[in-house]
Amino acid sequence: MVKILIVDDEPRIRELIRQHLEHAGYECEEAGDGSAALVALGKGGIDLAILDIMMPFVDGMSTLREMRARKIEVPVIMLTARGEEYDRVAGLEGGADDYVVKPFSPRELVARVKAVLARTLPKEKNEGESFVFGGLAIDTASHTVKIDGELVDLTPKEFDLLVFLATNKGIALTREKILQKVWNYDYIGEDRTVDTHIKMLRSHLGPYRGYIETVWGIGYKFDPEGRKA
Repeated sequence: MVKILIVDDEPRIRELIRQHLEHAGYECEEAGDGSAALVALGKGGIDLAILDIMMPFVDGMSTLREMRARKIEVPVIMLTARGEEYDRVAGLEGGADDYVVKPFSPRELVARVKAVLARTLPKEKNEGESFVFGGLAIDTASHTVKIDGELVDLTPKEFDLLVFLATNKGIALTREKILQKVWNYDYIGEDRTVDTHIKMLRSHLGPYRGYIETVWGIGYKFDPEGRKA
């Protein structure tokens, strides 16, 4: 899954961006300043960074310069509240791939993210990921699931739930975490929503229903090394 680093000192801005990017199918990580961003980027696994220019301590421009000095070639979209030509030119000349002026439309930002990723990501990653666990095959590009070579008809939400579980293979996930990630942060629901969808998803997986384990007192875990039902 494509991972995007959101760097802004305002939590509400990070949350707004995160909600829209996750709704668009991206995984997100957050940092409140340039120093934290450089630590996250140094660990690898980030496909694109969204950097606010105006931040305390280490600002966006300094972060961008340090990234390029360290040969961190992750594509960058700059956020600026000024809208001045100097900021835009300086950012692009410093190695940024695009910029968005605050206040911005979240839909515009998502569109620019998609455009930058289309130019910079390897084709196979940009088009989606495939997971194969024995006879269970999940293809995020074609949005299909196959059981022993046969297509399985899942609802969009069942598919999203399966992909989220598979992406976090071996990790015990709480119902609250699943609600946040699959139904989005602004979704208000009950634990039974997750339980009901897990039940339906297991019924579709047939002999591989046992891959979704119940972790008592916590939630669920996708374990392809577990037993088949």
